[in-house]
Amino acid sequence: MHIIKFSAAGFRNLDVKEVKLSPGVNIIFGNNAQGKTNFIEAIYFCSFGRSLRARCDGELVNWDEKNAHIRLETERAGMFSVLDARLDLLGKKAVKSISSDFIPVKHMKDLFGRLLVVMFSPEDLRLIKSGPSERRRFMDMEICQLSPVYYSDLREYFRALKQRNALLKILQKDKSMRESLSVWDEQLTNYGLRIIKTRSSFVKKINKIANKIHKNITQSAEELNLEYKPGITSENYEKMLEKSHEKDIARGTTSDGIHTDDIEFTINGISARHFGSQGQQRTAALSAKLAEIEIIKQSTNETPILLLDDVLSELDKHRQKYLLEQIKNLQTVVTCTGTEEFQIENYKKFYMEEGKIS
Repeated sequence: MHIIKFSAAGFRNLDVKEVKLSPGVNIIFGNNAQGKTNFIEAIYFCSFGRSLRARCDGELVNWDEKNAHIRLETERAGMFSVLDARLDLLGKKAVKSISSDFIPVKHMKDLFGRLLVVMFSPEDLRLIKSGPSERRRFMDMEICQLSPVYYSDLREYFRALKQRNALLKILQKDKSMRESLSVWDEQLTNYGLRIIKTRSSFVKKINKIANKIHKNITQSAEELNLEYKPGITSENYEKMLEKSHEKDIARGTTSDGIHTDDIEFTINGISARHFGSQGQQRTAALSAKLAEIEIIKQSTNETPILLLDDVLSELDKHRQKYLLEQIKNLQTVVTCTGTEEFQIENYKKFYMEEGKIS
């Protein structure tokens, strides 16, 4: 699939009337703080219905505007479609509305998969050495694109987790409602077991692909492995929740569950997070992100759109070359301050200044 046309107004500083994108490589270049990342963020927003950077949707609307609008015209397997995303400010809050072919998308789970995207930013290069929450996000954002059911399970799990945590705080002062904990234990177990199963399957798939990619990059000098580390065992999920009642009441929060899951990256059997060099960590992250692309291809028979936000400047020449070789057959939107590092042919170039493109 690929984006044919892009337009945006009022989304951060963007004022892009309409640009036609190449189905191959598109380079958005210009000085810093001109809106290049905002361009990528707008595409990401149309795919996931949320921003990677903003704490709330209201931050996405230009400070001197009342609304923001993004429109993408796309082609997928010979079918043409229009995605519209709109944010309207009401006080300090923003009302979000997204439509596909002018039909409102009522639930976020119905948005996932309409625009298949893989995002790669400098923050992703720190996937290995960052905390577990980054690796959980890595799993969740990818799986949600492929499985609306998984998104629903996640939403219900965290809804139950919020209720259980609220009850735990009440129980710190009043133990009379303690029996109610079992209700939320059952809810967390139900959705938690389903999430563990899906995450486990995903990590096994991505491990197999990332392992091959990593061997290619390192010329078989290193072997990368990813292992799913659930925060609670699936065999004794509900029993472990019950066992932790006293501890959870004392803390006022749920100690164990899928919200503490992690992925362990090892290179030649050694922890990449604790003992890997910066170069090894970046190669492992690059392998994992490129594996995402292949998983989408295998699952949907479609090629996703790759968003590269100022990544090349973070990679050495060898890794740059490998990455550029991998993007030849899919639509890519790249941001950078200059084009001298691109050793590829047949790309379309756009200059961005103060949110406008030429």
